[in-house]
Amino acid sequence: MRFAVTGSTGRIGGRVLQLLAEAGQPDVVGLSSRNASYDDPAALRAALTGVDTLVFVSSDGEAARVVVHHRNVIEAAVHCGVRHVVLLSGIDVDLKSPFCYAFTNGDTERMLRASGCQYSIVRAGLFTEFFEGLIRQVAVDGVVAIPAGEVSLVRRDEVARSLADLALRGPTNGHHDVAEPPRPVSSIVADAGYSFVDTTLSEFAIALHRLGEEPWWIYAYTSMFEAVRQGRWTLR
Repeated sequence: MRFAVTGSTGRIGGRVLQLLAEAGQPDVVGLSSRNASYDDPAALRAALTGVDTLVFVSSDGEAARVVVHHRNVIEAAVHCGVRHVVLLSGIDVDLKSPFCYAFTNGDTERMLRASGCQYSIVRAGLFTEFFEGLIRQVAVDGVVAIPAGEVSLVRRDEVARSLADLALRGPTNGHHDVAEPPRPVSSIVADAGYSFVDTTLSEFAIALHRLGEEPWWIYAYTSMFEAVRQGRWTLR
């Protein structure tokens, strides 16, 4: 059995590699921009030749580019006859969602299901470490002005463990939600040691701009919080 893991130099992909090795799997290949870039279909096909199970950690960046990356990976997996694809997705996969990555998640899931490969899909909540980092980024004098709502978080290590477990278990041809029960954003902010102030999406976008955030990520963050306010990132 030969395993491959995309995004192997990242925090989740790297942890999946470690977990598979600890489980006694001797033949595990780490894929990264150095040996199998998401942008390079030929390199992806070469890297996936002979692979039985692919742990597909999602790409990052602007949504349109992510869609292309994900299609490249799935097409390469089909071309190489990969038997089982374990996909990292998110709770929000609704095309009607305002969140920019809801489309990328949903589009990737649909393409994987139609590919002919057997699959297992991990739908993760928002990463705890990411959310806590965003809180620290926007904090001013101990106060965090951020849109209110409820959200289900999950730590990256738990996501990595779910991906590795499914890779070892074999295909389920279904999705598996991995997230904690929903919590109010105000409670998460308080637990991080800050005072919470509810703010509008436009005020939040202005604050991010003043902090020097790039326009794409301002859009990504505000569309995410609009989805949060619609209850799209809660696992009940």
